[in-house]
Amino acid sequence: MNQSNIRNFCIIAHIDHGKSTLADRFLEVTGTVEKRKMKEQLLDSMDLERERGITIKLQPVRMSYQLQATTYELNLIDTPGHVDFAYEVSRSLAACEGAILVVDATQGIQAQTLANVKLAMEHDLVLIPVINKIDLPNSMPEDVAIQVKDAFGFTDEEIIFASGKTGENVDKIIEAVIKKVPAPKGDSSAPLQALIFDSKYDKHQGVIAYIRVMNGAVTTNEAIKFINTNTAASAIEVGYFAPELKKSGKLETGEVGYVVTGLREVAKARVGDTISTAHTPSSALPGYKEIKPMVFASIFPESGDDYPALRDAMDKLRLNDASLTFDPESIPSLGFGFRTGFLGLLHMDIVRERLSREFNLDLVLTAPSVAYVVQTTRDAKDTTIYNPSQLPDPSIISALLEPWITLDIIVPEKYLGSVMSLVTGRRGIYKNTSYLGTGRLNLHFEIPLANIVSDFYDKLKSISSGYASMNYDFLEYREGDLVKLDILVADDRVDAMAMIVHRSIAEAEGRRIVEKLKTLIPKQQFPVALQGAIGGKIIARETIPAMRKDVTAGLYGGDVTRKQKVLKKQKKGKARLKAFGKVDIPQEAFISLMKR
Repeated sequence: MNQSNIRNFCIIAHIDHGKSTLADRFLEVTGTVEKRKMKEQLLDSMDLERERGITIKLQPVRMSYQLQATTYELNLIDTPGHVDFAYEVSRSLAACEGAILVVDATQGIQAQTLANVKLAMEHDLVLIPVINKIDLPNSMPEDVAIQVKDAFGFTDEEIIFASGKTGENVDKIIEAVIKKVPAPKGDSSAPLQALIFDSKYDKHQGVIAYIRVMNGAVTTNEAIKFINTNTAASAIEVGYFAPELKKSGKLETGEVGYVVTGLREVAKARVGDTISTAHTPSSALPGYKEIKPMVFASIFPESGDDYPALRDAMDKLRLNDASLTFDPESIPSLGFGFRTGFLGLLHMDIVRERLSREFNLDLVLTAPSVAYVVQTTRDAKDTTIYNPSQLPDPSIISALLEPWITLDIIVPEKYLGSVMSLVTGRRGIYKNTSYLGTGRLNLHFEIPLANIVSDFYDKLKSISSGYASMNYDFLEYREGDLVKLDILVADDRVDAMAMIVHRSIAEAEGRRIVEKLKTLIPKQQFPVALQGAIGGKIIARETIPAMRKDVTAGLYGGDVTRKQKVLKKQKKGKARLKAFGKVDIPQEAFISLMKR
């Protein structure tokens, strides 16, 4: 294909604004997929994506379109819309020259719309604004067009009104992509230089790298090299996405496609690496910024025998999800597992679900937490800790710093009061408000990350009747009055339940946990004390009463002293059990504590 006839573009939007439906219409209009094979959300290949109606993985596809007797090759990369998958979006943008900005005509601009446009501008992409879902009875295309013009400075002529469902004006969008998005630059005679923007592991073919060729070309059976990891391999098969893998034998400058490498070690084909030819290797392309996980939790197999299977599963999942980070860890009450970093709670939920479904693993996750920075009186350097059990002795801690984020919430005016009280009730600091027109506000806050990782998003949706949307970015680490809250069960500290909390809410949090544990831990033969403690000070206590066994049931008649003698014997036994007895905490207790 002539380089000047190639267009690489992606679709960016807030979650549920119709990206996948619009992508379906593109496949229909360009004849990429036959009508009989067509189904809704065709590019969302995972069962999870279909069930939840969200895109989790970016998905490339090549389409052909004829305009004025010229055939164009269109490479589309469908991207996710949820804040937790912003990293996937940034990788799509790096492989493209243009982006279609989709805004829902019924909802208007949302938090992720603004965040994704900012990302696209950083990559110098040409933006094509599309107002989608104009076929719905409650759509407000004119109002939303005003919002789009005010927020991003587009003109009336640039905005396309379309419907991904009915296919209205979809051909206009494709024509706008051909006319406005520049053809890819690059030297076809230079040595091969291809950026890996995604990859997956296949048990038969090994690692399959998804690439965008920046310079040169790659052909089947050519000897290739991964520049950053210095790994040699062979391009066993080369092809493109239609949307299933289709052999082509060669990928040229500006094209998007895949290379089957046959590599069995997933760590050697990292996303963001550069592929070049083995005999004349080129320099490495600027890869992706190292993504920093926001939320941490430990993943353990329910059975210790599944630990090797979990390790393999995590390795394969990391190849498919470059933002996942993990390190081995062991907790006495749960055995061996992994301390895992996630981009957010939805990301954590998706990873857990994928490990369970795709690798048939039964898992236990500890409560989500964030990373803290500790400064001690002994040395000058800062130490990052991911687990309360890593905290040094309180007497040598000079400062404990927690991560703060900037939080943007877009919400209709009438919900302003409830959103303000929700955020400020979680130690959030109000900064300012910007107006988006048609009665909608963009509220800017600063808030500790730990205060939004558990149930904040659900609460926000609940108080705003589903209308609010949020986006957040890491700001800095700030010193706070933080303490370690320990949970004791029958006088034994349970490391997996320890947490770092702000002193102002420590007592309430301790009381909440012991009250919940009282309902989750089954009764024993002896009373079980449940305590929340800060250092040596007990701040909350509940007692699980002993299970009563009727030892006098077999006594008939006789003197009352017979009964007293048996009861006294039982009392001694219970005292002995209390001294030496161990309480097994069911794994459901760990999972239930995670949910507020």
